[in-house]
Amino acid sequence: MSKPTEAELEILSLLWEMKEASVRQIHERLSESKETGYTTTLKIMQIMHAKGMVSRDEKSRSHLYRPATNQKDTQSSLLKNLVSTAFGGSSKSLVMQALGQENPSKDDIDEIRAFLDQLENNSQ
Repeated sequence: MSKPTEAELEILSLLWEMKEASVRQIHERLSESKETGYTTTLKIMQIMHAKGMVSRDEKSRSHLYRPATNQKDTQSSLLKNLVSTAFGGSSKSLVMQALGQENPSKDDIDEIRAFLDQLENNSQ
């Protein structure tokens, strides 16, 4: 599967959440947060279908679209690409940059610490 554009990723995120949806349902959700035309949403989803990013059930009058890949695999692929291209292959640099961009809450820090402890225990 090719790397999704920002608009395609936004639609994929909605489909992962909704499991399946018509163009109209996706368009209504997108319209909640930004100005976008129905025909633009339709065209992007048609392109996504042609690229194999989504499957389409054409049995009913309004076609239902489903994600053709799972969220975890797509996120993993995008993250590998980001680490490789933007951070010179350094996961540490990515994490340091991400944590430096926001002010993590105590709960976030505790969760990150528990995850690091788990990684450390698994590598011993």
